[in-house]
Amino acid sequence: MASRTSRTQPRRILVVDIGGTHVKLLITGMKNPIEFVSGPSLTPGAMVRKIKAALDNRPYDVVSIGYPGPVVHGKPLREPHNLGKGWVGFDFRKAFGKPVKFINDAAMQALGGYSGGRVLFLGLGTGLGSAMIVDGIVQPMELAHLAYKHGKTYEDYLGLRGLERLGRKKWQQHVTKVVTELREALEPETIVLGGGNAKKLKKLPPNTILGNNLNAFRGGFRMWKDFTISRRFR
Repeated sequence: MASRTSRTQPRRILVVDIGGTHVKLLITGMKNPIEFVSGPSLTPGAMVRKIKAALDNRPYDVVSIGYPGPVVHGKPLREPHNLGKGWVGFDFRKAFGKPVKFINDAAMQALGGYSGGRVLFLGLGTGLGSAMIVDGIVQPMELAHLAYKHGKTYEDYLGLRGLERLGRKKWQQHVTKVVTELREALEPETIVLGGGNAKKLKKLPPNTILGNNLNAFRGGFRMWKDFTISRRFR
């Protein structure tokens, strides 16, 4: 679901980047993110409690959440594959006591590094995140669970399971193959490879660039700010 930023500009924004192995936090003005372990037992209630404990009463006005799954009308559409249950229907506004905006985690990272044109972002992490931004309009994608080879999905090959099963060399070959196929199908001007495992690529596929994981936080801040590019988001 595409996202449009607000014209308001809160002073202190809490950005929450939810991953399959860690949750990372940053508030406007903080120099370094805070993180804690996530994993298959993490429920939304437990996450909120851990966030509040980790922040130790640091003040914030609004919350941006990058969610590892599809987001529709500002809410999680399905339960995440690599976390606990209970995310769909959970009242995050009540739990945080602040206004909350949701976006797919890959889209949030893509948004943070966007500077124009047609950009495809692929997040190589626990799973496989994907998003496109075309002329300032961000569109999260769900490529991870589409069929790829031998009854397995793109995520089974390019996510952490694929890296551990195949080894780095064969995993990298599949990354290059999928990048080539997606370039031909989607015709992006730029392909950005992000996520925690992107740095394990010994050589980037042709005509790709390595993303910065801090872009997730920049994207979370952009969700609440009013400026030329983000004003055009839908």
